[in-house]
Amino acid sequence: MLEAKNLYSYYGKSPVLQDISFLLEKGQLLTVLGRNGVGKTTLMRSFMGLTDRLDGSLTIEGTEIARMRTPDRAMLGIGYIPQGRHIIPRLTVRENIIMGTYARRDGKRGMPDLVFELFPILRDFLDRRGGDLSGGQQQQLAIARALAMDPKILILDEPTEGIQPNIVKQIHDIIVRLNRELGLTVILVEQNVPFAREVSDRFLVIDKGRVVIAGAGADLTDDIAERYLTF
Repeated sequence: MLEAKNLYSYYGKSPVLQDISFLLEKGQLLTVLGRNGVGKTTLMRSFMGLTDRLDGSLTIEGTEIARMRTPDRAMLGIGYIPQGRHIIPRLTVRENIIMGTYARRDGKRGMPDLVFELFPILRDFLDRRGGDLSGGQQQQLAIARALAMDPKILILDEPTEGIQPNIVKQIHDIIVRLNRELGLTVILVEQNVPFAREVSDRFLVIDKGRVVIAGAGADLTDDIAERYLTF
């Protein structure tokens, strides 16, 4: 589904990521872990073509995308929920969701029923500005906007950061459902090690811009967490 080979990603002339390689198969969930500032967000941005330069190979279903423009990657079915959500605060909930449909391959502009099945509260707030929602509701809106594009791969960069605990569990449950019940391929940056261990098919630990450990989710031990995730 998604394969990286010897990937280097740059801001300016400096490589932030170096020699990243992995294979993610269709329907799998990959968790990316590491301390703050080691390159996790840069990796997510690299998938979308949002860094200054990308060397190496990055393919989705066999199509090389390393030098594709960001809109073209989205049209291939990559849905991205960045850290901090980045909803458009002056647009309504309805308008934010409709924005996601412009990356659909079938041209449909309606709001999918799945969005309201997963996030029923958004139906009540359709005409409310996105900036007036709580942090947890904005995160739900950001996920809904990505789902509106009917993605093949969903990328979530720390989707529960700074969110109240009851919404954290809801978002975790929805991620699991999207992956296990609906078969959506998921890449997740996550600091909750027990959750990552439970739900991941594969995991990567990044340190200083390189993959230092990778394996099956069940192999994400407390020793690994102590060595590479604690401060």
